[in-house]
Amino acid sequence: MTRDLADDPHPETARPPAADGLVVRPLDDGDAEQVLAVYQAGLDGGQASFETTAPSWQDFTAGKIRHPCFVAADAGSSAVAGWAAASPVSSRCVYAGVVEHSVYVHPGHRGRGVGRLLLGTLVTACEEAGIWTIQSGVFPENTASLRRYEAFGFRVVGVRERIGRHRGVWRDVVLLERRSTTVGR
Repeated sequence: MTRDLADDPHPETARPPAADGLVVRPLDDGDAEQVLAVYQAGLDGGQASFETTAPSWQDFTAGKIRHPCFVAADAGSSAVAGWAAASPVSSRCVYAGVVEHSVYVHPGHRGRGVGRLLLGTLVTACEEAGIWTIQSGVFPENTASLRRYEAFGFRVVGVRERIGRHRGVWRDVVLLERRSTTVGR
């Protein structure tokens, strides 16, 4: 399927921007150690999740949809610069086209467009898979992620105030969603 970018209300999703020297490919079991290390680094930063410890690889992959799940890796060394993964929000068939997702970028690769590259790839793959809604929850202090989501057509659908304690502090979570303009219409 081809898209006319002039007709796409979210043109940045049609062709994710390239991050120099990186390739995006499907996540596989060989990426386990690096993906979990990137995840842990994000958790250690305190702005990514209520979780504090990355799970085992088995637990990590148990709830994920294998496609779309991606890594951005250095073209030469295969070092993982970041990853994106999606999980179904419900097992009920009515929600078959709705996923929750995460994007994590290695601290050494932040500011290089890795998050944009992964999110753009994920959005495109979700639409190709018939997914019409992509959701996420983001701490309001994570302004870089909020700006990236806005650029890809995500909208704020609400704020869950003081939804949980994280490191002894009550935290809010901004709920975001992106509705496809082509799938599920």
